[in-house]
Amino acid sequence: MSYSLAADLNTQQKRINHFLAEKLSQYESFNSPLIKAMEYAVLLGGKRVRPFLIYTTGKMLGVSLEKLDHSAGAMESIHAYSLVHDDLPAMDDDKLRRGKPTCHIAFDESTAILAGDALQSLAFELIVTDPHLNDKEKVAQVTELAVASGAKGMCLGQSLDLIAENKSVDLAELELIHHNKTGALILSSVMMGFNLSEHSQNFSIKQPLVNYAKAIGLAFQVQDDILDVIGETDKIGKTVGSDENLNKSTYPKLLGLEGAKQKAETLYQIALTALEQLPFDTTALKELAHFIVKREN
Repeated sequence: MSYSLAADLNTQQKRINHFLAEKLSQYESFNSPLIKAMEYAVLLGGKRVRPFLIYTTGKMLGVSLEKLDHSAGAMESIHAYSLVHDDLPAMDDDKLRRGKPTCHIAFDESTAILAGDALQSLAFELIVTDPHLNDKEKVAQVTELAVASGAKGMCLGQSLDLIAENKSVDLAELELIHHNKTGALILSSVMMGFNLSEHSQNFSIKQPLVNYAKAIGLAFQVQDDILDVIGETDKIGKTVGSDENLNKSTYPKLLGLEGAKQKAETLYQIALTALEQLPFDTTALKELAHFIVKREN
């Protein structure tokens, strides 16, 4: 039977959604909107690319899905928190996320901030309470996620992105922003699948995975920038032209639309070349790379 990325994504989406819904159902609300806002933020939808990368990389390297669930849930919790805070009036001031009102619109600004904070805490709670990991593995996963989401990764990227508004930045500066803002969690997702495998100390396997993840992480952002120009609001789930409204530097602005498309294609080829160095069935990772540069949402 031929491989179907759509079917595989759907299966993993259902798995991580069920896992997160079950974990959040264990919290009492105490008449506070906090838990509802957390559920709204993390279960609203989305492609679940980061959990998919954890599951797919781990599975490719012989790790059971049960051993990957908590790490995948932790990653999606961090991603959801980052989107909630990214959408706030003090950041990008977005009104739509995944085709629905953003968390601070659906609830209120203070509840959205607290929901983001609590989702970040949930991420690390999920890892340290994972019954399938030993202490060494827990430390590896916590360290990986903390570094990727903090001042050496995602938060740094968001800060640099805000500073760059209304300024002209060159291609190297733009790539620094997005290797951190978008790429850090994508790289971390691949590494969190790799860390739990029996190959975790094998550099000849790790380095191609790093090269692959860096390429698709940047390609993801390039395609996001392209869709902000030519996408449709109903398809991409957020307002088209929001980058232009904030006067952000983007790949189409720096390279032109066709140049940005060529950039995405080049990164796709780099990702494929990296996977060719691995002695495993990399079909799912190849198909995901293709999806990232061809997607319409």
